[in-house]
Amino acid sequence: MGLLKKQGYHIVGEHSAIKPCLWLGRSIKSQGSCYKAQFYGISSHRCVQMTPCIACNQRCLHCWRPVEEPYTVESWDRPEVIIDGCLAEQKRFITGYGGTSATDKVRWKEAFEPKHAAISLVGEPTLYPYLEELVEMFRARNMSTFIVTNGTRPDVLKKVTPSQLYMSLDAPDEETYLKTCNPVGDLWGRVNESLEVLGSREDLRRALRITLVKGLNMLDPEGYGDLIKKAMPDYVEVKAYMHLGYSRNRLPREAMPHHEEVLEFARKVADASGYRLAMDVELSRVALISKDGNTKPLDL
Repeated sequence: MGLLKKQGYHIVGEHSAIKPCLWLGRSIKSQGSCYKAQFYGISSHRCVQMTPCIACNQRCLHCWRPVEEPYTVESWDRPEVIIDGCLAEQKRFITGYGGTSATDKVRWKEAFEPKHAAISLVGEPTLYPYLEELVEMFRARNMSTFIVTNGTRPDVLKKVTPSQLYMSLDAPDEETYLKTCNPVGDLWGRVNESLEVLGSREDLRRALRITLVKGLNMLDPEGYGDLIKKAMPDYVEVKAYMHLGYSRNRLPREAMPHHEEVLEFARKVADASGYRLAMDVELSRVALISKDGNTKPLDL
């Protein structure tokens, strides 16, 4: 946990964590919002960025987390312990903004009542055995949820019911997957099974996210298109790898594509999958494609 703490992660209980997002502070100061605010209507200053499991079964080269530090869970905390701990830490982060003149006091007060949990911070959340209950408890507190998964636990994806289910899709084929994601074990088959599970979950909003790394996985848009057709998600985010954190020890800065390159690749993926470009945010180097070229806010 030492490396996580050095990066500003606040450990909650035995295996969970929360970290204040850059956009949390900017939104409180009315200085902009995360691209998810534009894509899905999320209020950045009312969003909790957390994880119920800091352990992971992949060691992706582009991950800015310290995947070099493995973590084994000895015992699992109950969901209420995790939620109470994370919300207490969130309020502690927010309190500090009250003393600066740059703070929008209306937003600051709103931030003490978070409306969204991004279950995506670090690690793989589907490794947490009480993930279903965690989502239900957030819902009971009138909070929406995103779950961001690497797709290696299709059995869990059959059961969870977040407001939106995200799955990372960082390779068009197994060879690229092994190079890019460095999985612990033979997991490509599970990734493909998870795509099929997403295709069957018409009861949920579903999204795939492709993180593009030049010289590694920014290739074969037709291959990505074929995989997208398996999942038939509502949305596909095509986003640039960002040269941040511990990924700088694994990848050169040149691996980070420019926004124009992201847009060009996103258009090719859209053509290959039968989707359409819906929106893009240059600051975050991300493009959104959807079935009809539109997006609609999450029902909060």
